[in-house]
Amino acid sequence: MDILVKSYAPPPVSWSEIYRYMRTAEPDSAVCDTARECMDEIAGALRYDVCYAETPVKEHNGALEFGFARTDSRDLRICLRGCDRAIIFAATVGAAPDRLIAKYMRFSPVKGLCMQAIGSERVEALCDKFCREMSVSCAERGETLRPRYSPGYGDLTLEFQKDVFRLLDPPRRIGVFLGESLLMTPVKSVTAIIGVIDGGESNEAKHTT
Repeated sequence: MDILVKSYAPPPVSWSEIYRYMRTAEPDSAVCDTARECMDEIAGALRYDVCYAETPVKEHNGALEFGFARTDSRDLRICLRGCDRAIIFAATVGAAPDRLIAKYMRFSPVKGLCMQAIGSERVEALCDKFCREMSVSCAERGETLRPRYSPGYGDLTLEFQKDVFRLLDPPRRIGVFLGESLLMTPVKSVTAIIGVIDGGESNEAKHTT
């Protein structure tokens, strides 16, 4: 099974998403200025890397069987209904958010919160960019994508991370590691599954967090 790696230019920034992650619906000028200062500091240190593979998927005896693993997740089974293939991917914006969050949480919690929000928005923007690219590629073959679905959502346990990491080898390919708690380092990293449907109506390859 081929594992592919892509690096992207920075996606456009959504300030409304950054403020949403900060839980500040109507930020004042001081918050806006601080957020933009943080973006200026972190932007050049971010990277936008994805590794991914396509794998067959089929439902058998109430379980989903991939080319590399199986799961009894009912929620994922519903999400992938009608799919005969899936794209499995890992994405990261690198270690800069981890370092700057830790730095500022010690003496400037507002800046720490800004760095946290920026890291979340950036990795989600990367995932959205990757999914849009995959959607365009699939559309050229008359295929559509289902919304992406990550380990830890619904009844798909974080244990599935181990299978994803065995398949993609993110530590070697994009510098993402899986800890004993099944959480990833760098923290602003995502793994997900996207179902591929041969024909049918378009679906936006996106989820909200």
